[in-house]
Amino acid sequence: MFKGAITALVTPFKKGNLDLNALKRLIEFQIEKGIDGIVPCGTTGEAPTLSYDEHKKVIELTVKHVKKRVPVIAGTGANSTDEAIELTEFAKKAGADGALLVCPYYNKPTQEGLYRHFKKIAETIDIPIILYNIPGRTGVNMLPETVARLAKIPNIVGIKEASGSLEQVTEIIRSTNEDFVVLSGDDAMTLPMLALGGKGVISVASNIIPDKIAKMVSLYLNKKVEEAKKIHYEYYDLMKALFIETNPVPVKTAMGMMKMICPEVRLPLCEMSEVNLSKLKGVLQKYKLVK
Repeated sequence: MFKGAITALVTPFKKGNLDLNALKRLIEFQIEKGIDGIVPCGTTGEAPTLSYDEHKKVIELTVKHVKKRVPVIAGTGANSTDEAIELTEFAKKAGADGALLVCPYYNKPTQEGLYRHFKKIAETIDIPIILYNIPGRTGVNMLPETVARLAKIPNIVGIKEASGSLEQVTEIIRSTNEDFVVLSGDDAMTLPMLALGGKGVISVASNIIPDKIAKMVSLYLNKKVEEAKKIHYEYYDLMKALFIETNPVPVKTAMGMMKMICPEVRLPLCEMSEVNLSKLKGVLQKYKLVK
């Protein structure tokens, strides 16, 4: 159901408020450039700093503006199971095609706690669910055996894997059936994960180069491996530069330089250091994305 290049969309702000007109422009840009799906309100969308009203507004606007042209997988994760259920229920009512649910952060649940958290959400709301494992930001790593248990629940259909471990990806793919979709959560890891049997990426880089990321994944899935590898190596420096500081600060800064959005982020995130800003600008100039 969900495969290819899917954009973890930034949430544009202007003077502290949501910039909904900019959000609509970004959605159109993504679809025009051939992206395979959109994730509003994920990590890149600064979900932790959105109010409930804002979170729901972004999901609702994205679903309405996309108009079923590509799947919308709404970020609805929280470190409270009840809150995650509330947001996921809203996403379903709004018409989202699926929900992306991050592992609860800060609480540091056990593997059994993780299992019960996702099981309860999946059994409460009948919507396709993509698990999201990103231990560097949550403080807990969902192990392959936990993923395998959860994969047996019918509406848990895949995982966004951002542990950075290809061994872990191997174990997940080996222990789940072929219908369970494994997506990269890190642009630089997309090609290696496709080689192991992954089906795509939920991408940060595709905020600015959606056509390139979509083409790379499509080529690989259509067994044009060498052509896909060329794109991976060509854009590898950009993929790495977008993580030179905490995501989404670099990608929003890049989009600001490219005149796509106001580069505003919300505290506790802040603007990039001058040193890293200079490095990012140099990389963007290399790819002729800015002058």
